[in-house]
Amino acid sequence: MAARFPSTIAAWRQALEAKPRHNLPSLLANLASAIDRCNPGLNCYIDWDGGEVQKALGGIDPEPRPGAGPLEGVPIGIKDVLNVKDQPCHCASRILEGYISPYDATVVARLRRAGAIPLGRLNMDEFAMGSTNENSAYGPVRNPWNKDHVAGGSSGGAAAAVAAGVAVAALGTDTGGSIRQPAAFCGCVGLKPSYGRVSRYGLTAFASSLDQVGPVTRTVADAATLLQCIAGRDPLDTTSLDVPVPDYTAALGSELGGLKLGLPAEYFADGVDPEVTRAVRAAIDECRRLGAEIIEVQLPHTRYAVATYYIIATAEASANLARFDGVRYGARVAGQDPLDSYQRTRATYFGPEVKRRIILGTYVLSSGYHDAYYLRAQKVRTLIRQDFERVFDQCDALLTPVAPTTAYRLGERIDDPLQMYLGDIFTVTANLAGICGLSVPCGFSTTGLPIGLQILGPALREATILQIGHAYEQATNWSAQHPPHGREAIQS
Repeated sequence: MAARFPSTIAAWRQALEAKPRHNLPSLLANLASAIDRCNPGLNCYIDWDGGEVQKALGGIDPEPRPGAGPLEGVPIGIKDVLNVKDQPCHCASRILEGYISPYDATVVARLRRAGAIPLGRLNMDEFAMGSTNENSAYGPVRNPWNKDHVAGGSSGGAAAAVAAGVAVAALGTDTGGSIRQPAAFCGCVGLKPSYGRVSRYGLTAFASSLDQVGPVTRTVADAATLLQCIAGRDPLDTTSLDVPVPDYTAALGSELGGLKLGLPAEYFADGVDPEVTRAVRAAIDECRRLGAEIIEVQLPHTRYAVATYYIIATAEASANLARFDGVRYGARVAGQDPLDSYQRTRATYFGPEVKRRIILGTYVLSSGYHDAYYLRAQKVRTLIRQDFERVFDQCDALLTPVAPTTAYRLGERIDDPLQMYLGDIFTVTANLAGICGLSVPCGFSTTGLPIGLQILGPALREATILQIGHAYEQATNWSAQHPPHGREAIQS
């Protein structure tokens, strides 16, 4: 039987407050043992060394101290796209082999200030480009509910680790659903903050106008706690917003009475797995029972969202990834001249999905095609954002599926990128519009795979969607379920 340790931030903090001198070393040692035991089967950690635990302990005073942060002594897994000083940041790509970060991303620095321990590099799709975590140069992450299925992407390592109990919580990134979709596939909570709410400094950019950093956790309360610690203006990121950060935990106990929740017709159309529809409809009925008023709304430009997203995202990716040339950092293939070396390095070390997106992005930005594709996509993006603005004049938030299906089988869609891209239809709109979104567990398929409910809110209204998610979570038992392929015992 495995050693037991808490699986939530709140429970971990309670254990530390009871016996701080004794509990921190033992809790971290138990976590390290669980990772060593479970990671070979799940592959959710890329870089993990039990020595990190000893290093972490060496920098922490085991005695309780006045004014301790809300994450004091809590280990947080970090997606391999966020820089942590003196740790690798491979972005799950061979082109960054050997790179060690010289600095902390702002979100990591804020975690440290709150007392957290950044621990381990979590697997992901290469440069966050993918929906299954099969594009990683370090192999696919396996879903802890059924290891023959994907964990989702691109933050698949974060979701699988949290669901399996080998991470108390994690930071992921969401460019088109990369927090919410793997959270739904793995049965945990995933929050995509509004654009500008959380600093992107120290995040290796995929698509700069779409990327957001957010938490992956077991509970909505933990997501609120993590967001509280990382949100806010950052002078190092000019896109971060200089607006007050509310107390995200304050409204978690509030009831849903008086809230209007919209159901966009476009998210309940043909093509959604009937089991997903049933679970989400049941969750909607539960929200109605909790006092919310449910209304029908329309987002007519949703049908253009996937095409719009993949034009804008690939265009920005082609520009952002130009910096990986084998000259400044990372792996390098020697050539006859600098240009030859540059071409050989990128051809050798970039994976096929990254190459595909760079080619697509370069094409839509090229002379003669910029106006026909990129400029038009930006105009449609404006229409999508305006759809949400009109709808949020009618309601406080939206309830939708996170994805049309449950987790795919490994290899099922990797050779059909079009079908994989279409699976992003319900998540990319939030990134295009810059609004916030939350995925919470709402049921299981007949084969035992998790299903997620998506709660979308207006920009900077994270408190509202957290309130809704927490009320639903407390009224149901889905978030308390644990997968078979994790550590042997979990103490909630």
